[in-house]
Amino acid sequence: MTKKILITYYSWSNKTKQVAKKLAQALDAELLELTVKNNVFSTDMYKTSEIAKTQIKTNDFPELVTKIPDISQYETILVGSPVWNGAPATPLHSFLAQIANFKGKIATFYTDAGSVGVYGEIFKTWAAPLTVVSIYQQQKDILTWAKEVIEK
Repeated sequence: MTKKILITYYSWSNKTKQVAKKLAQALDAELLELTVKNNVFSTDMYKTSEIAKTQIKTNDFPELVTKIPDISQYETILVGSPVWNGAPATPLHSFLAQIANFKGKIATFYTDAGSVGVYGEIFKTWAAPLTVVSIYQQQKDILTWAKEVIEK
């Protein structure tokens, strides 16, 4: 039986989207893009950074427009995000809260333009009580990492 995999991601600049699409194609996985309303974030990176900081500080995370499928059909969910201020993009918090009862494996990958900061620690905090089995580290090829996660 084939292991069913979902690759879900939020992408602000399309960089994470490109990585997620390549992974989905290589792994024969389903792809789910997380989206929020058009006016939530700015097209300016620095303004978006400030918006995200405020969302985290006030615990007021953006509502997802994306309809989440029945996740019980998946064994593994790979979650992709840009790194914002050393943390995952805030729509990931909203997604993780919606799938809090998922019984399979969760792993996360990211794209960044600088410091990864405490991305992994924050992702694990947001994901609790989910089983986070791996956080991508850039020293490794992302496809190799993803295959290892799936085979765990």
